[in-house]
Amino acid sequence: MLRVSDTLDGINRGLAHVIRWLALIMVLVQFAIVVGRYVFGVNSIAAQESVLYMHSTLFMLAAGYTLLADKHVRVDVFYASAAPRTKRRIDIFGHLFLLLPSMAALTYWSWPSVRNSWAIFEGPIAVGGIEAVFLLKSLIPAFCVLVMLQSVSLLIRLFSERAPQ
Repeated sequence: MLRVSDTLDGINRGLAHVIRWLALIMVLVQFAIVVGRYVFGVNSIAAQESVLYMHSTLFMLAAGYTLLADKHVRVDVFYASAAPRTKRRIDIFGHLFLLLPSMAALTYWSWPSVRNSWAIFEGPIAVGGIEAVFLLKSLIPAFCVLVMLQSVSLLIRLFSERAPQ
C-alpha cells in the first residue's frame, strides 16, 4: 500500500515541479503588462487574462502538493497542542469526513458547468480576452481529483503507521 501512496505523492510532486515555474512567468508577464501600459501606452486584455489563467492554474494544480507538503491552512485550536495519537485521529477524521466529501461534492456540482463550457467551447471573459474559459473551468475538477488523490495517499500512510503511544 505504501507503494500506491508513493505513486500518488509522485503525481502531485511531479506536477508541482512543472507548474512552479508559472509563478515566475506570471510575475514577468504582469511586469510586462505594467511597463507596457504605463511606459508605452499599450494594453492587452488577453495579456491581463493570461495572468488570471496562470494564477488559477498555479493555485488549483498545486493544491495537492500543498497538502502533501503539509503547508495548507490548518485551524490549530486543538491540533497544535494535541498528542501525536490525537493529531493522527484528527487527520483521519478530517480526510474521511471533511476533505474527501467536500471535494466529491465540489466535483459533482461543478461538473455540469464544466461539461457545458466544453460543449460550447466557452469564449473569453472579456471582449478581446483568451478564448479558453472551458480550460479555466476544467481546473475545478482537476483540483478536486489532485486533492482527493493526495488525501488518499495521506490516509494510506496514516493507516499504515502504528498509532504513537
